[in-house]
Order: sequence, then structure tokens, then C-alpha cells
Amino acid sequence: MSNAASSSVPSPADKFAVTPWMDRLGRILYERPKLMQSLAKMETRLFEDRFDDIPVTAPVWVSGLARSGSTVLLELLAGHPDIVTQRYRDFPPVFTPILWNKFVDYMPGKQEVSTERAHKDGIYVTSESPEAFEEPVWMNFFPHLHKRLWDETFTREASHPEFEAFLNAHIRKLLFLREGMRYLAKANYNVTRLEYLLKLFPDARFVVPIRGPVWHVASLMKQHRLFVQGEVEHPEARAHLAHTGHFEFGLDRVPINCGSESVAATVAELWSEGREAEGWALQWAEVYGYVAERCDMNPALSEAVLFVRYEDICERPAEKMLRVLDHCRLGASDEIIEQARSRLHPPEYYEPHFTPDELHAIRDRTAPVAHYFGYGPSD
Repeated sequence: MSNAASSSVPSPADKFAVTPWMDRLGRILYERPKLMQSLAKMETRLFEDRFDDIPVTAPVWVSGLARSGSTVLLELLAGHPDIVTQRYRDFPPVFTPILWNKFVDYMPGKQEVSTERAHKDGIYVTSESPEAFEEPVWMNFFPHLHKRLWDETFTREASHPEFEAFLNAHIRKLLFLREGMRYLAKANYNVTRLEYLLKLFPDARFVVPIRGPVWHVASLMKQHRLFVQGEVEHPEARAHLAHTGHFEFGLDRVPINCGSESVAATVAELWSEGREAEGWALQWAEVYGYVAERCDMNPALSEAVLFVRYEDICERPAEKMLRVLDHCRLGASDEIIEQARSRLHPPEYYEPHFTPDELHAIRDRTAPVAHYFGYGPSD
């Protein structure tokens, strides 16, 4: 037993502990990408007659830079009766959701108590909570992702027939499994892939959350420190996060390359020099600047994307959540609106504490993009 586990005062990093069975199964599957594809094809052959005629209608993706409010939006939208999502219980074998869920259903049941997730951000989850598990699929078919500083963008010209067939079947499997009509995923890395997804699903809807850069950078820095501590105290968490496709924080942190290797390299260099705030500010400007530019150049994408400012939805949760539901072509839900009113508020567990030089660097790196989204110097 580790010192942290034996201590009377639990460490925040204990949330990063991974159960041995999940660690072993995750390593077996994710170190053998072709095995996962073969198992998925076997599952398709077994159940295709049950989901083959299910249409994929207006799928919804919530995609933005981490710590922008994407998880809360995911959970609120997942409460809609038409919506299905991936859940915590789907991992590790996310490629075979039908077979795995049948197996889990046969396991002895136990009463679950919701627990705060490792992010220590006041979000409590169970195995039935929605979670972001689409990235392992992208990584399997596009193995260059999150390796070094390679270009992470996918435009309308991108093509991968095998991946496209798999994703379409995978969505229909989830619609069949969870008896829903609409697919929803939180997939933050898809922020650089929206045009490709729109080509695959012309009626897709995208919700892109964004926060003012000062508070956003503060949250990103806080999470990175927490993830580094968690991976140091629980080394198995490092592999687990890699398997789930989380490279935003921690020991394997990699900048998102939005088409400029030099900018991504600058972000990495700033981080390595200990200039965390400036590095995150540049990453913020690069990600949201890229999406804004693509929307300006592509009217169809602009119509499919709804930018949601975190500050606005916290200040006017009912109004803004209704706007999100309308954009996603989902019927209004009194329950979701009430949940939005009770859950959406500015963070109460931290505040930005930057030096004057850090504040100057944040504002200098983000000013043009921040202005585009209506943010001023104090945001």
C-alpha cells in the first residue's frame, strides 16, 4: 500500500488510482490496435441486423479547449431523452460497446455512490455518467495523433473510408444499445476536425465552449499541476490517460497543433521554460483562432457551430441553455433548464493569481482572438 493510501488524510492524487483489472485490460487492448478493430468487426457481424437500419441523425459534438465548460454541457445535454452518449462503464473496450455492456450487465450489481472526479472541480460521477471516449477511436485509425507536434487538423479534404465506416457503425451501435435517437459526444480534440465531421455528417451540430483567457489559463494551469501530481503518485494513471486520449495535462502533455508546427513548438518551449501562463495563453489563442478562421471561411461550418461563452451561460443559464438546445435541434426540456440554473455558476474553488508579467503575457498572446469573441483585457 502506498504512503498516500495508508495516510489518514487522503491525497488529492488518490483520485488517479486505476484498479488493477482496468489497468491490465487497458494495456492488453490499447497496445494491440488491430485487435480492437478485429473485435469491433466481430461485434458488427453479430449485431448488424439489429442496428443497420438505425439512421445517424444530426449528431452533436461538444468540442473546445479543455476546462472551457465542456463537461457540464455534456452532462446537461445528456439528460435529454433523445440523447445517447458513451459512459464511464464503456471503458476499456470502447470498440465493442454492445458485447462489453452485456458482460457488465451480468456482473454482480452493487450500489454506487457518486464521487468527485479526479479533476477536483465539483463534478460528481458514477459508472453511468457520460464521458469522452471517442478519442481512442481517432487514435486507433490515425496513429500520428498526439505524437510529437504533428498537424492535428482535418479539413473537408480528409478521407479515411475505413475510419468513416467504423465511426458510423459505432454511433449506430450506441443508438441501438441505449435506445436513443441522437448521438452526443464530448470530444475536445475534435475542435480541429469539425470540417471533416461536417463532411461525414452534413446535419451535424457543434457546440464550442470558450472562456475568457485569464480565468481559462488559471484553470488549465491548476489542472496540469494536479495531473502531474496524480501521475507521479500513481504511475498507472499515465498509461490510463494515454489510453483514453487525454494529453492536455500531465507528464505526457502535448500542445495541439492547429496547422502551425512553429506555434505548437513555441507553446511547448514556453512550458519547458516554466512560462506556463504564456504557453497556455498561446495555446488558447491558437485553438480558438483556428476555429474562428475556419468558420469565417466556411459558411456551412459557421451555421453548424455554436460558440458558448462560459461567462454568458453562467450569468444567464436558462436563456443560453435554451439556445444550445435549439441549436442542437433538441426539444426544450424544463428539467435540463432547471439543472442548468442550479449547476452553472463561476468556479468557487479557485481564483486566478498571476503576476503582472504573467497577466501582460496572457493579454498580449490572446488579445486579437479574445477581442473577436467579445472579451476585454480583464477577461
